[in-house]
Amino acid sequence: MDDRLSGAGGRPFCPYDRWVTDLLAEYDAHLRTAAEVQGAVEVQRRGPLWIALFSGGRLFVTYQELDDPSGRVAEVAALICGDDSIQQVEWKTRSHDHAPGLEAALVCADFTAGESESVMLGEASTLIGSEPPTGVTLRRLTLPEEIRAALDMQDAVFGGTPHADRMLREILNRQSNGENLELWAAEADGRIVCAGRIDPIAGTPFAGIWGGATLPAYRGRGIYRALTAARVRSAMSHGTRWIHSDSTEFSRPILERAGLVKITETVPWTWERAAR
Repeated sequence: MDDRLSGAGGRPFCPYDRWVTDLLAEYDAHLRTAAEVQGAVEVQRRGPLWIALFSGGRLFVTYQELDDPSGRVAEVAALICGDDSIQQVEWKTRSHDHAPGLEAALVCADFTAGESESVMLGEASTLIGSEPPTGVTLRRLTLPEEIRAALDMQDAVFGGTPHADRMLREILNRQSNGENLELWAAEADGRIVCAGRIDPIAGTPFAGIWGGATLPAYRGRGIYRALTAARVRSAMSHGTRWIHSDSTEFSRPILERAGLVKITETVPWTWERAAR
């Protein structure tokens, strides 16, 4: 880790623009490729591409730099066509990458762009000060049935294709392999009202916060902020110093107020095999 990334009181020594540039460099160096394919069943390396197969026939494509975007998309498209077990593919783009023609190639290969998200990064210690409001309890979920209940709640909040079945398998598999992935929930009025994961990156001082979802009736009360603090405190006990997240417009302002910085944008491009 570059010493320029912190100063007295966690403040940078460099101007703000340089601070963001340094954070972006750390993101590219530590949080792409291998860090994104933890828990994969199989990982292929094809030139700059990391192609990871997860359970349930889900393929994930990532890289640090991309040569010949059109050719690389065609390569993945050929892989998909040649393997009927692949049911879904995600290709993440980043706004700071230089990859002319990539989006057009993805469209031609029948990928669909999802909603743009802000990539946030900053000191873990800036996120740990919040406590839940009265009547709200925070806890780590450990039983399969309670993890499933939280995932069902997240599916209801996010809408679209349900992911609870797939995520439950991945979480339990990764935990059984000794990974420190955790799912936390906030409970109020006898039910789960907010949930999210914390995912330390093995061999680095980074952890990701993912899947944060709050039921509409419970928003605006500081519950998500308190749940984030609880997750981060847990990760810090395992040596985490830096937190990153791909954030929607609901969570981005909360993380910004806590001190995280938007360093780039990401868009998930997805492909799904048509039902027969």
